[in-house]
Amino acid sequence: MLHIYRQITALDRCRPVVIAQKREQAERYPFEPVYVVAKPTTHFLRRFWFRKVRDAPWQISGAEFHALLRVLAKTDARLLHIYFGHIAVHLLPLIRAWTKPSIVSFHGADVLVDMDKPAFRNATRQMLEAVKLVLVRSESLRRAVIHLGCDEKKIEVQRSGVPLDDFPFRERSFPPRNRGGAWRFVQACRLIEKKGLPVTLRVFASFVRNYPDATLTIAGEGPLLAQLRELARELKIDNSVSFTGFISQDQLRDIFYASHIFLHPSETGRDGNQEGIPNSMLEAMASGLPVFATQHGGIPEAIENGVSGVLVPERDDKALVRALFEAAQDRHFLSGIGRAGAEAVAEKFDQSTQVRRLEDIYLRLIGRSD
Repeated sequence: MLHIYRQITALDRCRPVVIAQKREQAERYPFEPVYVVAKPTTHFLRRFWFRKVRDAPWQISGAEFHALLRVLAKTDARLLHIYFGHIAVHLLPLIRAWTKPSIVSFHGADVLVDMDKPAFRNATRQMLEAVKLVLVRSESLRRAVIHLGCDEKKIEVQRSGVPLDDFPFRERSFPPRNRGGAWRFVQACRLIEKKGLPVTLRVFASFVRNYPDATLTIAGEGPLLAQLRELARELKIDNSVSFTGFISQDQLRDIFYASHIFLHPSETGRDGNQEGIPNSMLEAMASGLPVFATQHGGIPEAIENGVSGVLVPERDDKALVRALFEAAQDRHFLSGIGRAGAEAVAEKFDQSTQVRRLEDIYLRLIGRSD
């Protein structure tokens, strides 16, 4: 994930070593050293045996366990940082055997993976007891991890950082208030349930009836693409909606600067899946793009409603349409929330500040000062 790559490559006072199951797109994301400890050929059978026979989350094999210990010894690792809570559950034997500190980060969906199963919930509780520290991206995730049984004294909020130099603030010029205004909307995300994309399409369909020259760009890829294309056709807005698929950061930044409003009506998934604080939303805010989102997950920790953005209840199409129509008549309001949103990101989510704080955590746990 891009925000993890940014975090690792920005470290200065600590030397990171990456261990992964596989490596992809090395040209796009250059980094060394990366040690690959691949899944064994019997992984599928092993996973089936754990889940169906033992009714428990699978654990790494003996071969993986020893390979990981060898890498940790070879690199003289002083601390193990495991990204994503459900991955740490599978690494529980390693966490218990390794004598140095381990950290686990929760990012959003991983706080709920398989938690409806008592065996997985119990294994998660054991993992939370075994690690030295738990990092979460938002206060909402802190509450969720406490609900899993974690001692709240070992939880710290470590926010995802935005490289502000990559998204410098730029004042927007907004279309005139008449019906001819060519408003440009954008949403950038994985095309999955919790991103609220059907709401985005329905709201845009209502907006475009009054502003027929408006356009919507949906940047990203995911399993809902075909369903969303079909919904756009049903709503008769397919000629005004562009699905870009995966695009580079440079391309996304260009879209942000060419747009007037960023939409992100996140909602709780049917499995309980929630957002932390969406990175694309923070990047849009940093660039000065006004954000209209929902009172969901960690989003209210980044946006103060009516000040640094607009928040409406989840799944409330009418409230979001009403907010957009009102804003389209008040360019001063849009300029104000765009400016305040950029200031909020600079204050709370600056990558350099967040990385320094992470390094402080690392150095504290390994008993060093710098």
